[in-house]
Amino acid sequence: MHYATFGRHLELADLANKEGESNMKCKEIMTKDPVCCLPDDEVQKAAKLMKDEDVGVIPIIEDEDTKTLLGIVTDRDLALRVVAEGRNIAGTRIKDVMTTGAVSCRPDDDLQKALDAMEENQVRRIPVVDHNQTIVGIIAQADVATRLSEPKKTAEVVEEISKAQTVGK
Repeated sequence: MHYATFGRHLELADLANKEGESNMKCKEIMTKDPVCCLPDDEVQKAAKLMKDEDVGVIPIIEDEDTKTLLGIVTDRDLALRVVAEGRNIAGTRIKDVMTTGAVSCRPDDDLQKALDAMEENQVRRIPVVDHNQTIVGIIAQADVATRLSEPKKTAEVVEEISKAQTVGK
C-alpha cells in the first residue's frame, strides 16, 4: 500500500530533546513480547486477539520457536481485505490478508529512528526485532502517547504521526 508523501517532516527527536527525552531507545518505549499469530491461523484468531489484548496489530511470525517476523495484520487489513471483500471468515488464513515487508526497528535504535520510520511510512505501529528478525516488541502510537513523560511533546509527536496518516487521503 502506498501513501502520499509530504514535505520535510518535523524532527520528532528534537521535540523529545527539548523536553528532556534525549536519546531514548526503542526498548524503553516498546511493548514487550506482543501476542503473535502464524500465517496459517484463521483471521478470526487475529481479530479475537486484537479484541482480547486491546491492540490494532498482530505480528505474524514464522513459528513459535524462532518468532521470526514475517509481516503484520492490522485491524484495517481485516476490515478491508476480509470484511469489505466478503471473504469467508472461517476459511480465510492470515497469510492471505497480512502485510509483508513490515518496516521494523531494533531495540537499541534511537527512538527518533522509529518515529521517523513511522512517519515516513505512514504507519501507527512498528515491530521491534532483534538481529535475527525475532519479534521482541512493538511500538504503537499509543506507546508514544502514554510512555513519554511530557504531555505537550507527546501531543506534538502524536499529531505528526497522525498527519502522515491523513495526507493525500
